[in-house]
Amino acid sequence: MLSLFLNHIDLETVKNNKISILGCGWLGLPLAKSLVDNGYEIKGSTTTQDKCQKLVEDGVTPYLIKLNERFVEGEIKDFLKESELLIINIPPGLRNNPKKNHVSEIKQLIHHVENSTIKYILYISSTSVFKDEVEFPLITQITLPNATSNSAKQLIDIENLLKTSTKFESTILRFSGLIGKDRHPGKILSGRKNILNGKAPINLIHRDDCISIISKLIKKQLWGATFNASNPYRHTREDYYTNYCKEHHLVLPEFDQENVSKGKIIDSTKLAQLIKHKYKTSL
Repeated sequence: MLSLFLNHIDLETVKNNKISILGCGWLGLPLAKSLVDNGYEIKGSTTTQDKCQKLVEDGVTPYLIKLNERFVEGEIKDFLKESELLIINIPPGLRNNPKKNHVSEIKQLIHHVENSTIKYILYISSTSVFKDEVEFPLITQITLPNATSNSAKQLIDIENLLKTSTKFESTILRFSGLIGKDRHPGKILSGRKNILNGKAPINLIHRDDCISIISKLIKKQLWGATFNASNPYRHTREDYYTNYCKEHHLVLPEFDQENVSKGKIIDSTKLAQLIKHKYKTSL
């Protein structure tokens, strides 16, 4: 039953076609272009002046917006003005700055959202909120997040912040590892030795799938829900990345054979059924 994995479905349609996308990067810009092509009016944010012209060329109205822990830099009011949907698509940035408080940054953003025309938020999160374990647990739509890394805990806190607001409805969309033609972890793993968790299953999703899923969620107006999204085709990390490197004539990676592998299996069957999405057959 849908009630098992949907918190709430609001069937009210968005009254206008204006969408604000916070974060027009590797995923956000192609998403913005796709939505423009489908008749939406898109406001897109970037943190660099150089990228503004690129957004204009792709039919997106650009805004220089930057979050920090004390306030939001840029024309945030104009960025949100007249839009009913805000897509938040920004990474926590903790890899480069592990002491950063991304939760505080989002709190500053929420303050502005609650005083704007925004009625719905689509937050792009990650399946890293679930812990890797030796049993390779099956993660479904109703599995509660349990990871303990700094990044995962901040994502979990942000998800809860967004879901508890009474001023807007939030849908949480957790993607597995993002890949595309110009972005693939196999290139990074090529030639590396003693890579851990070789027997664990991969959890990846192609950017084209991400864009299609987001578009379908918007079209179906699925607000107040939480979803996981990952390509269902199963391979072990060792088999998958070894084969990828062979096919692309890259130096083969070498995986650790002594330590027990830890991982998880992300099951997004319910989401695919709900929005009638068919994943790309190759990764």
